[in-house]
Amino acid sequence: MAKKKDALDIAAQQRAKEAAEVEALFLKGVNTLRDLIAPSSLEFQVDHFRLGTKYGRTLYVYGYPREIYTGWLSNVINMDEVLDISMFIYPVDTQVVMQNLRKKVTQLEASMTINHEKGKTRDPGLEAALADAEELRDELQIGRQKFFRYGLYITLYADSMDELTFVQNKIETLFGQQLVFSKVASSQQEQGLNSTVPHMMDQLQIRRNMNTGAISTSFPFTSADLTQEKGILYGINMHNNGLVIFDRFSLENANMVVFAKSGAGKSFTVKLEAIRSMMTGADVLIIDPENEYQKLSDAVGGSYIRLSLSSDVRVNPFDLPKVVDTEDADDALRANLVTLHGLLRLMLGGATAQNVNVTLSPEEEADLDQALIDTYARLGITSDPLTHHSIPPTMADLYDTLLHMGGTGPALAQRLRKYTTGTFAGIFSQQSNIDINNSMVVFNIRDLEDELRPVAMYIVLSHIWNITRSRKRKRMLIVDEAWQLMKYEDSANFLFSLAKRARKYYLGITTITQDVEDFMGSKMGRAIVANSSMQLLLKQSSSAVDVLSNVFKLTEEEKKRLSSFPVGQGLFFAGQNHVHIQVIASRTETQLVSTTPVEQLKQDKSSQLMR
Repeated sequence: MAKKKDALDIAAQQRAKEAAEVEALFLKGVNTLRDLIAPSSLEFQVDHFRLGTKYGRTLYVYGYPREIYTGWLSNVINMDEVLDISMFIYPVDTQVVMQNLRKKVTQLEASMTINHEKGKTRDPGLEAALADAEELRDELQIGRQKFFRYGLYITLYADSMDELTFVQNKIETLFGQQLVFSKVASSQQEQGLNSTVPHMMDQLQIRRNMNTGAISTSFPFTSADLTQEKGILYGINMHNNGLVIFDRFSLENANMVVFAKSGAGKSFTVKLEAIRSMMTGADVLIIDPENEYQKLSDAVGGSYIRLSLSSDVRVNPFDLPKVVDTEDADDALRANLVTLHGLLRLMLGGATAQNVNVTLSPEEEADLDQALIDTYARLGITSDPLTHHSIPPTMADLYDTLLHMGGTGPALAQRLRKYTTGTFAGIFSQQSNIDINNSMVVFNIRDLEDELRPVAMYIVLSHIWNITRSRKRKRMLIVDEAWQLMKYEDSANFLFSLAKRARKYYLGITTITQDVEDFMGSKMGRAIVANSSMQLLLKQSSSAVDVLSNVFKLTEEEKKRLSSFPVGQGLFFAGQNHVHIQVIASRTETQLVSTTPVEQLKQDKSSQLMR
């Protein structure tokens, strides 16, 4: 008895020691990963469970229609709710399936024969089942299909029982629309939770036979999210209330086109993108036809260059890029000659409407080409890159060369005279006096005459291109009202060539237009869209919807929405993906970028009150 008592005392002491150690560990606090992630409590009920302060419920899918279509699960995956979805796919030996199918076909044929002998009417269900079984046998026999057992479980979470029931009804409604049926895992909520957490355990074991084609329609990676780890915020994904955060420079090219009718919010969106891109270190260059960007430029300390016949701003189209790249340096003069040819055709041919063949004659083209080469050569500039640092010629030098050469030179000089000594003299016929070494530079062309606007846009684009080639930096070029360039063949070709080559120089071009029909009616316009990895379609006129629908392969629902979007909403395309987006801005950003009359009046009143 004494020995037994001693043993009991030792055991009691051991238990006390273990209890003390456990209490010491508890008092020490959390010290393992399991302690970190474990909920404060876990309680299971018949039709739900409680995980800490959260409620949860597991559903399983038990019924499918005769045919299911690709993406049938995407609506549930993209729901703006907290869900865990598990799929279990078990391959089945084809030989076993073939034996079972043979028995099934025999049973179906026997049932049909018995019904026929009894004089019963035909059973479409039996006929469809027999046809499906025979088709599956054929597909399995030739190896075109495999057979699987498929289990689909969904665990949903909410902050209250009412919310949990609401989310369950949403899921069941989405499934029911496709004749997919689900049930609550009654009295099996613990097994359901274990089946949907990442443990690879199928404790519910509720499965359905499916072949390869049916399994493939359940592909789970169909999220409509358009979000990256870096980039800028473009807006809210209206499909699932996620954020659309994107870096346009991560795509194959950084070009973007924006289509919208007047007042749909295109300028607001582009200006918002511009100031947010500046925060990532990008420079922004803007061609502004309507004086919409001055307030933004002033706010960020940018350079605002006003081009008009009365201003002292000068841009020389004969400037050469000071390129560092040897390959580009060898080609710099030739490239600028080609650019000047297009510009002079635009200037000398007058308002040459696109698709109307009113151009220079072959003799005039040849004489103009020789005159351009001679004009550079007179100042010592040749194809040798070492000569490209000399002071370039001006339009006046070209006029003088044409005037004193033979052939059609004097006649061309007379047509060019209005840009050298005539009405349009000064602005493009003298040495450049502008510097775009700023994080934001805006070229305002509102005060230029209509005839001079496309010429000015062409020259400014050429000047920006020369600077871009000289100093390679992350830049965005915004061309507002681009339809003015697309009206003329040479300027449209030049814009397209920039869009095609911009990626090499870390440049992203944003092309904005409200005249969709004219832009897309142009071969170059369609080519610019094809060379833009990003597109934004805001609200459109009814006539433009059909045009854009054909180009972007929109669904009937997207076509319907495109003409009825509220201001600031549209379709955002990036690469192969697109989402329905709502552009949002903070109050400060709205004050900087909004150009609506109502906002302007509010700001003017606020300014007056502050004074």
